Amino acid sequence: MEGRRRFILKGAALVAAGAATQVVNAPNVIAQPKFQWRMATSWPPALDVLQGSAQRFAKIVDEMSGGRLKIQVFAAGELMPAFGVFDAASQGTLEMFNSAAYYWAGKEPAAQWFTAVPFGMNAQSTYTWYYYGDGLKLWEETYAPFNLVPRPSASTGVQMGGWFRKKINTIADYKGLKMRIPGLGGKVVAKAGGTVVLTPGGEIYSALERGVIDASEWVGPHDDMKLGLHQTAKYYYYPGWHEPGTTGEFTFSKKHYDALPADLRHILDYAAAAMHTFMFMEYESKNGIALQKLRTEFKSKVEILQVPAPVLQELKKMATEVNKEESEKTPIAKKVYASYTKFQAYISDWGKLSEGPYQNFIAG
Repeated sequence: MEGRRRFILKGAALVAAGAATQVVNAPNVIAQPKFQWRMATSWPPALDVLQGSAQRFAKIVDEMSGGRLKIQVFAAGELMPAFGVFDAASQGTLEMFNSAAYYWAGKEPAAQWFTAVPFGMNAQSTYTWYYYGDGLKLWEETYAPFNLVPRPSASTGVQMGGWFRKKINTIADYKGLKMRIPGLGGKVVAKAGGTVVLTPGGEIYSALERGVIDASEWVGPHDDMKLGLHQTAKYYYYPGWHEPGTTGEFTFSKKHYDALPADLRHILDYAAAAMHTFMFMEYESKNGIALQKLRTEFKSKVEILQVPAPVLQELKKMATEVNKEESEKTPIAKKVYASYTKFQAYISDWGKLSEGPYQNFIAG
């Protein structure tokens, strides 16, 4: 019996030794490379939804990749200026950024359509264009010359119309108005006689407070209060005709994106798509809370007003002209404009029978 026990123990030891040898050698066979990336955003650190969305994205990628792809996130100004992220990723010195495509209109006019279009589609229709129309394909084509790979990040939903020091009663009130407003919406304001200023989010408060600008839009009640805009201007207008379905971007340096294994590229793509749901819902929740706060705690300091219908009609006419003018600047802008316009026409027809009547009835 004792001899049998020694044999079993010896055999077990040999098996264990063999297993140990296999474990030691296994990493040489199945080891996978790890990647350390940096993401720079265009958002101030105080904006918990926008900057928080970037942080959540990095966390999801880390978890889904089993730690093989870690992304360090930097707010605007921490690694580079808010509007320096595009060039850094384009040149390959930064792995990725989180921003808004209309900031790059000076590089390519077509980029504006991938953030927001005045009197355009809402969030759900815009995302449908990206994933079930030509939207994402055209965005990739637009960014290809810059060595960038774009992905829609998240939507704010319909935004507010902005903060104004003086009331907007007629379209003439835009003449001479200095307003912080980017993209196609900014070009509409310019056509109405205003002066457009492109200011990073973290600088809007001081610009309004010092009178450098007369008005500014940002996102909605939650973010706008985080920036302190309710302390700098009295009149808060709705709706956000200039940004009815604003989309952000997670954009990757093509050099670094292509260097990843296929599974990690897929993780980046799906994590970006997931952020739309998370951030859109978070804004819906927090904007509702912030709006009630404005109406109660700040009702003596802030007036929430609707843009007069005649003013909206004039702005819509100008927007139609601006969109057409911008589309004629480059061949890719013309393609994007044609695709967006065609998609909006048929998706809006469905909306007139579904969302439109329902929302009008509930609101009525």
